[in-house]
Amino acid sequence: MKRVVLILSIAALLPLFITSCGKKEKKVEQVQAEQWKQEFANAPQWVLNPNVEGGLAAVGSAKIGPAGIQFARTEALANARDELARMLSIKVKNMIKNFTQTTGIGDETTVDKVSAQVSKQVTSQVLNGSRQKDMWISPSGELYVLVVLDPGSVKEAIKQATLTSFKNERALWQQFQAKKAYDELEKEIEKLEGQ
Repeated sequence: MKRVVLILSIAALLPLFITSCGKKEKKVEQVQAEQWKQEFANAPQWVLNPNVEGGLAAVGSAKIGPAGIQFARTEALANARDELARMLSIKVKNMIKNFTQTTGIGDETTVDKVSAQVSKQVTSQVLNGSRQKDMWISPSGELYVLVVLDPGSVKEAIKQATLTSFKNERALWQQFQAKKAYDELEKEIEKLEGQ
């Protein structure tokens, strides 16, 4: 009898427990959203939307710690320049694997599913003329920098990328033509040897 009462008590309290867990999760999300709003309430517009007329811009950030503001500034500048380099040129390798399997029959069927995504991004770009245009420190001590690349540098980077691409295409075409000529020569030699 004690067991039945215990099981019924647990069954009665279980929905309350599940409901209270859901409420805590929502409350945590609301608190995080409120903190985010407070963090960026007085932020300049460029912190969340880096835009400059005629050039490229990116924002980098770093926490100001025991190493000081200069260390954080250098880190933030590096992050922003990484973003600028990725804007101009990036090589992306991506792989997605999906696996689904069923076992059992009828109501006893189970489905196993596995999905994996792997992505790698690499960039190598010279950023001539990149400079810090603005800086802001958030209430939590995060330093944000706006880094811009002047329009002349952007045009030059695009021009160099186009020329490099053209030269690579031209070199590949020349290699193809050379291989084709070599294969034709091999066939002619085989014909002569066969006679």
